[in-house]
Amino acid sequence: MPRHLRSLIDLTPRELGRVLELSHACKKNPAAYAGKLAGRSFALVFSKQSTRTRVSFEVGIAQLGGHSLFLPSGGQTGMQMGRGETPADTARVMSRFVQGMIVRWHEHQTIEELAAAASIPVVNALSDAFHPCQALADVQVLQERFGDLRGSKLVFVGPANNVSNSLMLAGPRAGFDVVVACPPDLAPDPAILALARADAEAFGTRVGVESDPAAAVEGARAIYTDTWVSMGQEAEAEALRKKLDGFCVDAALMKRARPDAVFMHCLPAHRGEEVTDEVLDGPQSIVLDEAENRLHAQKALLLLLSEAEPW
Repeated sequence: MPRHLRSLIDLTPRELGRVLELSHACKKNPAAYAGKLAGRSFALVFSKQSTRTRVSFEVGIAQLGGHSLFLPSGGQTGMQMGRGETPADTARVMSRFVQGMIVRWHEHQTIEELAAAASIPVVNALSDAFHPCQALADVQVLQERFGDLRGSKLVFVGPANNVSNSLMLAGPRAGFDVVVACPPDLAPDPAILALARADAEAFGTRVGVESDPAAAVEGARAIYTDTWVSMGQEAEAEALRKKLDGFCVDAALMKRARPDAVFMHCLPAHRGEEVTDEVLDGPQSIVLDEAENRLHAQKALLLLLSEAEPW
């Protein structure tokens, strides 16, 4: 059976550590992995707009010697899955053509259905529930900055979403605490929160939810935010902005964290909304390092899922 990455639930702490170990190695010495995926093709199945995800996967696959095919779902030239073919039928057919599917789709259930039917690895490149590849890059950059993350605290400020969900799963597996600071009616999905808290208890960390961002960031080593209005939520934008008054990450909020705290954002950012220019462009910001590490973390992931490198 193929290995998939539908969410970080698919990785044990040891396996997450192995992905990160290989991510650091790919970044330090990319030439050592050139050609490792020669002769292999990967389908990028996207129903959502993309900048960092598409470019980092296409470049990473090319650097590993593989070939990528970008397959959007919409328009006159989109995939049949965008106009009614079932995910299961798509997965079975694609399994005859390519050696992996990288899927950026609105509904997480579609990714689950593709993985259930595919005989090749399926990678969640973003769904409405999880963004695991981003979380891998985030942990890598935190390790680069701080080394051992045990005992550290990351605070996600803003409405719970696919990024905060993945960070809540990453924290326990990498040894750090995660707190989501959000209005009560924009809190994490109870089922995902329960999974994350069970992991935290098992692995000796903490996953929490607080409504006061100023209190939440006390002692934080990282403050993370994301756009308040996700793709598909444009109609709710003004109501969301009103609910999130006071949740913008500004210099005053950063000062409440540890002196060595970093600012994180998966990008794209809505400047002046969830974060000020002063913070996003300031010395504590590591957002470009996060973006770069998408390339290295995803290369490591594909090498392992393709069994080109040992787990």
